[in-house]
Amino acid sequence: IQAALRDVLGLEDAPRRIECFDISHIQGTDMVASMVVWEEGRMKKADYRKFIIRGVEGNDDFACMREVITRRYSRLQREETPLPGLILVDGGLGQLHAAAGALDALGIINQPLASIAKREETIYVLGQEEEPVKLDRFSPVLHLVQSVRDEAHRFAVTFHRARRQNRLTGAQRKSRPRKKPAGE
Repeated sequence: IQAALRDVLGLEDAPRRIECFDISHIQGTDMVASMVVWEEGRMKKADYRKFIIRGVEGNDDFACMREVITRRYSRLQREETPLPGLILVDGGLGQLHAAAGALDALGIINQPLASIAKREETIYVLGQEEEPVKLDRFSPVLHLVQSVRDEAHRFAVTFHRARRQNRLTGAQRKSRPRKKPAGE
């Protein structure tokens, strides 16, 4: 499947590792992101990462994507860790270009980068945006990309719900009057 992915996306090498990112929030509140990892044919949960978005005001998915990509890959640069064979982002051209801008700002060039838009299931590959990849719905490559994207989405949404729930229950605890202990 890795060779087929290489051929379909026009990559130089077959990716052994894919890192996929998704952003989750409700109208700009409790903004988080996820990174999931597919390596050598399966998901590698030990390498999953969660990000709390800190530097973005309002409802701006592109700025969130730039922040997360910058944080992840500046860390890999500092640690001198190899980059993945493919970075995949959930979204369309806007998310692709936000991620590309973050990589450019870090001086990371020639990094395979693609995005997959949800409804159309169109894959955009950086440098080939004018020729998006539209695969047959039975394509094993499409199924791989979708499953990695869907896992990133699931992981992001789960993290977002937990953060929102903690914020809401924390606010409820603070607003409830304190019960007086017996004997006061």
